[in-house]
Amino acid sequence: GSKSSKLAMRDSIGTATRRPAPPSPAEPAAVAGLAPAADGLARQAEQQRQTGDYAGAAATLERSLRIAPREPYLWNRLARVRMEQGLTAQAGQLAARSNDYAGGQAGLKKDNWRIIAEAKRRNGDVAGATEAEQRAGGN
Repeated sequence: GSKSSKLAMRDSIGTATRRPAPPSPAEPAAVAGLAPAADGLARQAEQQRQTGDYAGAAATLERSLRIAPREPYLWNRLARVRMEQGLTAQAGQLAARSNDYAGGQAGLKKDNWRIIAEAKRRNGDVAGATEAEQRAGGN
């Protein structure tokens, strides 16, 4: 219930997550192993992003990553927010970090490669952007 998620949030501020998240299914929207506190923060960040509060969304996602530092979905969401802020190089790095943790999550990896391609294109690396698009399965 809400009592346990508040407890988890309070405990997670200064300490590591109690248990590592199990490998997530291949669907990026299903974040099965995400700690309740991190999931709540991810939902809050998405609402902030949708209202244009990119700085707030980034701060909220950074908090969620302190709870679940190896969760590829959270790194992907932060990469998206940084791209929307125009921080293209950082967005590409965050998407690459998401890929490092993504395992067999093909949909998430595809989205990360799209972010990387966009970051490279905006920074003038056309060849790198083309290569990243190919890895995303684009044309």
